Formats: sequence, C-alpha cells, structure tokens
Amino acid sequence: MKRHFNIPTIWQPFGAFSMGVAQGQGQIVYLKGQIALDQNGNIVGVGDMNAQVEQTLSNIEQSLMHVGGEMGDIISLTQHTTDIEAFMQAGAIREKFFQPPYPVTTTVEVSRLFDPNLMIEITAIAEIPLDRFIAPEAI
Repeated sequence: MKRHFNIPTIWQPFGAFSMGVAQGQGQIVYLKGQIALDQNGNIVGVGDMNAQVEQTLSNIEQSLMHVGGEMGDIISLTQHTTDIEAFMQAGAIREKFFQPPYPVTTTVEVSRLFDPNLMIEITAIAEIPLDRFIAPEAI
C-alpha cells in the first residue's frame, strides 16, 4: 500500500500532485519535485541560483522530516535547472545539506520550469529506516 501526503510546514500543492509518496512498510519515500517556494507559495531568490537551491533543498529536508527522514536517507536526486553553469556554482549549498555517501544524482538543463522565475526543481527518493519512519496520514 502506498500513502500520498502533503507537508503543512511548506507550500501546499496547487495542482494534481502530492508532495510525497511512501511505499511498502514505510521504507521508500518518493518526493515530488521541489522548487524554491516558501510556505506561502512565493518564489524565493528570483534570479539567485544559490538562494533557490537552498530553499529547494530546505523544502526537501522538511518533507523528509515530516515522515521521520533525514537528508542522509536520500538515495537518488533528479535535478532540472534552467542554467547548468549557475547550478554548478551552487555546490557549496549542497554541501550544507549532504555528507558522504552522496545520493545518486541526475542533473539536466531545461528551457524553463512552470514559472520563468524558477531556476531549479529537484525530485528525491529516500529510504527511511523503519525505526524512524512516521507513517503519514493519507490525503
């Protein structure tokens, strides 16, 4: 059985998606692609890749915390950026959130995201140990 969930401490979905999906007995968690929106749905860091990467990773971190996870539980990231050069310069931001072993990562440059002011979207898959996993309420 899988459980879809949303996180009350970050921006709320405005379309046909959930913020996360937990599968099985709570070990594997699939997170919707996160973007640089604050809790109220406002874009953070327009024109500033570092600020957008930081907000996006913070949203991922909060999403994982909601179900008992940590950034170290992430096993895979898929990153879509509108400016690969600027994104590559934001490595120090990632180092605030990740320590070895790093998750497998795919990064691609796209022409734009749903809002032209957004520069990055990151999707995460995590495996949370059962002793920490907090089953989300289904929505």
